[in-house]
Amino acid sequence: MAGLITASEPSWIAPFTGLSSRDFRKLITMLRREGAETVRPGRPWSLSLEGRVLLVSAYWRTNLTLRQLAPLFGISKSAADRIIDHVGPLMALKPRQRFRKDTVLIVDGTLVPTRDHTVAELSKNYRYSTNHQVVIDAHSRLIVAIGRPLPGNRNNCKAWAESGAKSAVGKTTTIADGGYLGTGLVIPHRRPRGGELTEWQAQHNREHKQVRARVEHVFARMKTWKILRDCRLKGDGVHHAMLGIARLHNLRQVA
Repeated sequence: MAGLITASEPSWIAPFTGLSSRDFRKLITMLRREGAETVRPGRPWSLSLEGRVLLVSAYWRTNLTLRQLAPLFGISKSAADRIIDHVGPLMALKPRQRFRKDTVLIVDGTLVPTRDHTVAELSKNYRYSTNHQVVIDAHSRLIVAIGRPLPGNRNNCKAWAESGAKSAVGKTTTIADGGYLGTGLVIPHRRPRGGELTEWQAQHNREHKQVRARVEHVFARMKTWKILRDCRLKGDGVHHAMLGIARLHNLRQVA
């Protein structure tokens, strides 16, 4: 039907997924290999796999309500809801299982305003939010793991371990900011009480800050997806959105 958003029209792919047509096809191939198109009982899907992936991406990108989004794809609100619940988890980033010996990772937490108050708490941004521990490769800037969301009032020291991010990276060298004191991560030198940092410590802190800024750049790119500014999804929805957006970020980064 004329005027509808469809994956068969390449001009719709880049604005909603951030991927080129070639990378979008690569994503679809990977999802098929992972079983995303397995036949299930009941009514068949109203959209192809490409269309379903594009719909989920458009939802994450625009944060339109399903009542607004569904007509743009020519389907009902309930069908769009089922597609997001089914395809969203399938698009999730798979955590990296192995790391080279010389790999250096960076971790930091980011807050996502979340309307489901069963998983969110009032945090320092004065909104009900969830805390997400994001780990990236310092060299490639690819996201390698994201911990499970915790209430936004949880400090990063506890969230690092409780979210599963710590177990995901094992003993790989990981740097972080001063908020991770006592975690065993590489953090900046602290100025002694009544004293000053030595010259080499100050230089090390400057270099540490420059490298750690890379994770902030990743956050900036992820937050262009509007769902991470005000997530209406319930339960694990915010976690699936973070993981799916991370996978799309990585595909675009290696392109």
